[in-house]
Amino acid sequence: MINGHNDAEVRGFAEDRSSGEAAPEEAEQFRRQAEEAREVRDQHREARETHRQEREELRRTAEAARVASEEARNASEMARTASEESRGATDAERQGMVDAMRATADALNASLEQMKAVEEMRRTLREIRDVNTLDSN
Repeated sequence: MINGHNDAEVRGFAEDRSSGEAAPEEAEQFRRQAEEAREVRDQHREARETHRQEREELRRTAEAARVASEEARNASEMARTASEESRGATDAERQGMVDAMRATADALNASLEQMKAVEEMRRTLREIRDVNTLDSN
């Protein structure tokens, strides 16, 4: 017994005092660990947000590429259609030129036939004149 207290009481008091001194240290350690956990959680949150933003940017890029691809496909289709229309117009123009050349050839043949008829009439007229000139002499 020490100063009217038994050993168990003294030991209990010492333990209470030790645990009383350790409690603030433990509380501080828990506070630090909680702060570190919050910092890690915040870092993870920031990493998830960065990842989400990167995915969103990739999605936007993919959508823009899809739209550009669709526009290119439409332009290609329009060019193909224009090419077909141009080919059709060229064929029609070629046929028009062939028809015009045939009409010109037909007109030239008709003119040639008329010239032959005129020349035949001239020959006949000359022959008649020659006969009349001989008869008058």
